[in-house]
Amino acid sequence: MRDALRGLTTRGRSFLAAGVTVFVVSLMLVERDLMRIAVLLVALPLVSAWVVARTRYRLSSTRRLSGARAAAGQQSSVTLRLDNVSRLPTGLLLVEDRVPYVLGSRPRFVLDRIEPRGRREVTYHVRSEVRGRFELGPMAIRLTDPFGLCELQRSFASRDTLIVTPLVEALPHTRLTGEWAGSGESRARSIASAGEDDAATREYRHGDDLRRVHWRSTARLNQLMVRREEQPWQSRCTVVLDSRDVGHTGEGPASSFEWAVSACASIGVHLVRHGYHVRLLSDTGASVATAGHESSGLDGDVEGALLDALAVITPSRNDSCRDAAAALRRGGGDGLLVAVLGSIDPEEVRLFARLRHGSTVAVAVLLDTGTWTGPGIRGVARYDYEGSAAVLRASGWRVIQARAGDRLADLWPEAGRRQHDDQLPVGTGSTR
Repeated sequence: MRDALRGLTTRGRSFLAAGVTVFVVSLMLVERDLMRIAVLLVALPLVSAWVVARTRYRLSSTRRLSGARAAAGQQSSVTLRLDNVSRLPTGLLLVEDRVPYVLGSRPRFVLDRIEPRGRREVTYHVRSEVRGRFELGPMAIRLTDPFGLCELQRSFASRDTLIVTPLVEALPHTRLTGEWAGSGESRARSIASAGEDDAATREYRHGDDLRRVHWRSTARLNQLMVRREEQPWQSRCTVVLDSRDVGHTGEGPASSFEWAVSACASIGVHLVRHGYHVRLLSDTGASVATAGHESSGLDGDVEGALLDALAVITPSRNDSCRDAAAALRRGGGDGLLVAVLGSIDPEEVRLFARLRHGSTVAVAVLLDTGTWTGPGIRGVARYDYEGSAAVLRASGWRVIQARAGDRLADLWPEAGRRQHDDQLPVGTGSTR
């Protein structure tokens, strides 16, 4: 009852104050009719508070999201379901779900009555222009009387998480490497591969399936040999994200850093869908996420880990990309190498240039951060954008030059250009 009295609304408190005032006046004027009015004014909010306090509804709630992930700028729907599991009908209910301010205003609904064993569903929409991980809930219910004199709030404990991922562009198919015809494969595989030969053999062991006997090796070695477990070739790619705060320009969704994050998400999803095992590295050299299809063919949400990691990544305070280069030299750059770079100094450009060796295919998405509006570059005193692109091209990198307003889908075909294509004189045709 004490909580119910504290829950009196402005209307209820006004009724109570008016009743007390009229009661005092009735005593002064010795007016019994006026006293009856005073008793009514005082009793009405008190009875309403008692009724609300004695309410014993048994309610259960569930929250259903249209998807656990939504791209930045994409609308997502949330459905609230409220079940009355008691034998009594409910009164007037005010339902409010708590959402972060970046997703929009708090949704509020009024439910007039829920019959015994009945249920109600309400739907609202959320949308965020910025990526991140956001918590929805808990849902709160306000119990009120029909006159609006008393209001009590009760909350459920359940919460759900909505992940707003970077915007992913559909990239056109581009041949990035030479082709390797895998044994027994019906389609071509990238030569940037890892794994043992499918035809590798070992000595026969008791219990091995006789159908795995490799008769050619058995005849050559004069002892029973069987095929090893099949380990198919797997295309690998390492994507490096330059997340240094000093290497980017602008603020918010329109910054060059957000463009770079979206580019990494688009490239990673594109390569995963084309059979690559993708590893994402940051400028600190740490492995942010890995994603790839299982060789067993039992694919789960292989893109989810990559998008989840990029949804919460923030600019780092690192001053250079030397840690990422060191991680790649230690073996993190096997197979295809893709680097999304902001503004870096000439020394670090040469570091990345030396990472490509032999037949390794390396693609650099080089951002001209000076074309993004906002605060200037704070970490690099002199940044020769065209010179950096030329150094990377001279070392065999395939360079994609990106500026503010460019779409990665329009630039991605440049990743398929071979080094000798970039060195052709003007006016000379080339075949791809």
